[in-house]
Amino acid sequence: MKGYTFRRQRPVGNYIVDFLCQELGLIIEVDGLTHNSEQAVDADTLRQSYLEELGFTVLRFTSNEVLKHIDEVMNAIELWIDERHGNSI
Repeated sequence: MKGYTFRRQRPVGNYIVDFLCQELGLIIEVDGLTHNSEQAVDADTLRQSYLEELGFTVLRFTSNEVLKHIDEVMNAIELWIDERHGNSI
């Protein structure tokens, strides 16, 4: 995307993240229905804080957003890249 490489299912610290762009310091997480419980939300909050302490930005999308509104998801990621890193590498 925009000339950057995203890798699937990559280890970062103590976790495996859904998508990682090391060059951007960006992690994309896609959360399914199992992430809706209070316990899962608490675990995701701790996980995200840990990843941010390592210097990463975490963008989260629901699986429904990815499946039904992929264009909006792509636009959100591209906007994040443009705002922080210019239009492309």
